[in-house]
Amino acid sequence: MPPRQQTTTDFIFLLINKTIIMRLAILGNSGSGKSTLARLLAAGSETPVLDLDTLVFEPGKIAVQRDHERVLQDIKQFCTLYSNWVIEGCYADCINAALQYDAELIFLEPGLQACLSNCRNRPWEPHKYSSKKEQDTKLEFLLQWVADYYERDGNMSLKEHQALFDEYSGPKRLVTELHTQKPD
Repeated sequence: MPPRQQTTTDFIFLLINKTIIMRLAILGNSGSGKSTLARLLAAGSETPVLDLDTLVFEPGKIAVQRDHERVLQDIKQFCTLYSNWVIEGCYADCINAALQYDAELIFLEPGLQACLSNCRNRPWEPHKYSSKKEQDTKLEFLLQWVADYYERDGNMSLKEHQALFDEYSGPKRLVTELHTQKPD
């Protein structure tokens, strides 16, 4: 039976009951809401959140990738060090590495317009940029990158993300709408 489409309303149980084992691997386009959902799900607990950008790229350098084997080793170390965790990123191969540790896969695909809007309204990411101004100088590139997700091939494409989601036999959810307001 294929998984049903879900929204963040379906995650309320996870937000209320923090005693369950929570290993979540969140995959999606830039601007899809991965970081927002990861923070929301880990809020109020000591569940660590790993933004894969912090592993894939050299610290303090934009678009300089680390050795891929070292990245995979760091993912393994993170997944085995903690009993609960949330990992988020747009790298299908890295998410796949995390899925080996009995994780639930969450595939965020809210559509192009939602991703573009989220990118335009993105707060400053101090772990990536020295200032909001510097971040904003990269916005046009980011918007084009987001739009290309639906056409490109490779590890960071819709095609590869969909294939990973389709092939994964463990627990998984497709989320096409992300509401970040807290329920009443």
